[in-house]
Amino acid sequence: MIRCSENVPLLKEIINPGKTKNTNKLLKTKMPQWTKLLFILVFSLINLVKVYAQDTQGGIGGKVNMIDGQPLRAISVSLLGTDHQTLTDDEGAYRFVNLNTGSYTVKFQILGSKEIRLPVEVKAGETTTLDYQLTKENILAIQEVVIMKNTNRFSKKESGFVARLPLKNLENPQVYNTVTKELFQEQVAVDLGSISKNVPGAGVPMIANQGRVTFRSRGFETEPNARNGVAGAAFSVIDPVNLERIEAIKGPSATLFGKSVASSYGGVYNRVTKKPYNDFGGEIGYVGGSWSYNRLTVDVNTPVNKDRTALFRLNAAGTFEKSFQDLGFTNSLAIAPSFSYQINDRMALLLDVEFNQAKGTSVVRFNPYTGSNKTQSIADMKFPYYKNFLGDDLAYETQMMNIFAQLNYKVSENWTSQTILSRARSTINGYISAINGKTDSTASAQVMVGTTSFIATNIQQNFIGDFHIGRFRNRMVVGLDYYNNSNHFDRYHTNTKVFNFVHPSADFRVNHNTIDALTATSAMRKENNGDNTYAAYVSDVFNITDQLMVMASLRVDRFQFKGVYDITTGEIKGGLSNSGAQSGPYGQTAFSPKLGVVYEVLKNKLSLFGNYMNGFNNVSGVDISGNTFRPEYANQLEFGVKGDVFNHRLVGTLSYYNIRVDNILRTNPDDINYSIQDGTQLSKGIEAELSANPFDGLNIVAGYAYNDSKYTNANPSVNGLRPALSGPANMFNFWISYRISQGKLKGLGIGGGGNMGSSSFQTNTQTAKVIIPSYKMFDLGIFYDQPKYRVGLKFDNITNEKAWSVRLTPQAPARFLGSVSLKF
Repeated sequence: MIRCSENVPLLKEIINPGKTKNTNKLLKTKMPQWTKLLFILVFSLINLVKVYAQDTQGGIGGKVNMIDGQPLRAISVSLLGTDHQTLTDDEGAYRFVNLNTGSYTVKFQILGSKEIRLPVEVKAGETTTLDYQLTKENILAIQEVVIMKNTNRFSKKESGFVARLPLKNLENPQVYNTVTKELFQEQVAVDLGSISKNVPGAGVPMIANQGRVTFRSRGFETEPNARNGVAGAAFSVIDPVNLERIEAIKGPSATLFGKSVASSYGGVYNRVTKKPYNDFGGEIGYVGGSWSYNRLTVDVNTPVNKDRTALFRLNAAGTFEKSFQDLGFTNSLAIAPSFSYQINDRMALLLDVEFNQAKGTSVVRFNPYTGSNKTQSIADMKFPYYKNFLGDDLAYETQMMNIFAQLNYKVSENWTSQTILSRARSTINGYISAINGKTDSTASAQVMVGTTSFIATNIQQNFIGDFHIGRFRNRMVVGLDYYNNSNHFDRYHTNTKVFNFVHPSADFRVNHNTIDALTATSAMRKENNGDNTYAAYVSDVFNITDQLMVMASLRVDRFQFKGVYDITTGEIKGGLSNSGAQSGPYGQTAFSPKLGVVYEVLKNKLSLFGNYMNGFNNVSGVDISGNTFRPEYANQLEFGVKGDVFNHRLVGTLSYYNIRVDNILRTNPDDINYSIQDGTQLSKGIEAELSANPFDGLNIVAGYAYNDSKYTNANPSVNGLRPALSGPANMFNFWISYRISQGKLKGLGIGGGGNMGSSSFQTNTQTAKVIIPSYKMFDLGIFYDQPKYRVGLKFDNITNEKAWSVRLTPQAPARFLGSVSLKF
């Protein structure tokens, strides 16, 4: 008797017969005659079925491309009347196998395009090729395109987030800059501050006390608090491990983005996250460098089902870094899973989560003494550049989790429904500090101790259409937007004893014992507050001709402040503060219009544009007569030119803008206990951006920003002056790299770049000025990129330039980073 375990290899040989000698060996095996006959019968039947299947089955395969030949990824392809459905891969390819011979209809479902149905005949033993190429531009498809190798790697300008419409960059009257994953990978840029170096006018990044980063945009502070086009606030460290690109959307953008934390008068920084793709692959990377820098990253992607309609991707990073100063550290962990599911050919779901937790110490934030009423520079104040007066035990802990869900449904050939839910939560526990000057040589540390949390929920429903009225094309978005914000504060504000920062005593150090002992007599903030915003908007791009189009948009926004709940007393605060600020509930309604015009001088190559855009901010309180304050408004006029020529090898924008902010509060000259609302601020300037790929291997990215800002009707102390914290008036950035594209050294490259800025102000009044010096910071990188691995060396700030952010935070001196990544 032959045991079952002994039959396993024999069965495998029957099902998958090998060479003849193996089959003969099988027949010579000692076994009962009836068993041999049974095996021979099974063997014959299986091979008969295989031969029959080969004679009666075939397949279908092909590629889906854009109008310019670029591949379309993640496009739904299905066979009508069957349950066969799949998605195109990164090369735009798809395939169906084991199909019975006969006639089929292949359906391509492309977001923002009409449904495509093509007949095809399947022949026995053959794979029928069926390719499809779009007959017109499609921005909603373009944003998922894998850019071909011979085009500009650093110029992926098309976006479905900026206008929420199928609108190309050359058709969009608004200016926006993109920083692609390929660019910041080449630069070994491991944080948002390093990535922002590539945005014209971003300036030296300001690191806030919780690790979050803030940039300048057209003279205004702008935070990266938009994520995939909706509010995704993060009052903590934001790790770039999950970033596909950064979109710096310029100018007041409240019409589509609202007045929430996502938008400022300078614009919007939108974080576009990585999406799952239709293949198995990934990357494991390590970066190490100066000041004990250690960073490990993981990126794994896989299809979940055999049809590859359900896809999963996981990005994660762990980072530890010591400060270049004598004390200070940051330790963070980021995890970002994402899941996409093509439910059917008309409906797709995307889910992703962004989780990050960090522990670290506050960076130095210095507020100089200005009571001496003089002009002084931080470079001459003798405040130590490499010293941190606060101990490592004065650390904070942050935790951030953003949840994003998007459901797209193809309603008809002309309309798509987009439903979005975004929920963001950030918590901060521990010690957050600043150093306040008391005299020209002394200071005191101010430390906040306790817990702060922020929770924001954003729900959007958009209907996106692309249709004709007569011969005129319209691209329209109609949307509803609900935003809820809830904040919790439970913290103490303490002040330490005065110390001499020019000649500090050897044993002076502020630690947690010092601070904890002071909390009993410190001012406290224990409160909850929140607000709701209800908005509706519509935006339409109307093609007068194929080359001339106008945009008209309007938002209606209703803001409801729920009041400040005092945890200590259990009551909602009422009344007004001395400045007229209101702590009780109130509501305001704001209207935000947007107009634009574009004329494509050369279709798909060169366009002239102009825009009028609006932003607003809700203002609480009443004036001395009891009149309720109105929302603050910013209105922008902008004109410029955009170009995209030589098959995307040369892409650029040049524009002039003028922003006027009205209804700014200023102190009432007749009663300093109240405010009046007639202040104005002007911000105007020129911005230029260039991305060039003159020939294969050479890439150039450059930007220039000039900004002239001043108060034109304000308190006498600042009237006519440039606002403090607005950044340098002149800023220039560039990055040039060359990568060998052929031969044995293919993939080896070198790159270098720099950032320069003129002097700016931390304080700027008629009597006191604190100047931040101009800066010139240069970087150099060497890299070797291969299909299976990538290595790089990076030298930041190679000239060891001293520079400060607008909060007078010293920037890192020369730094070395080395990276290695394994791809699979």
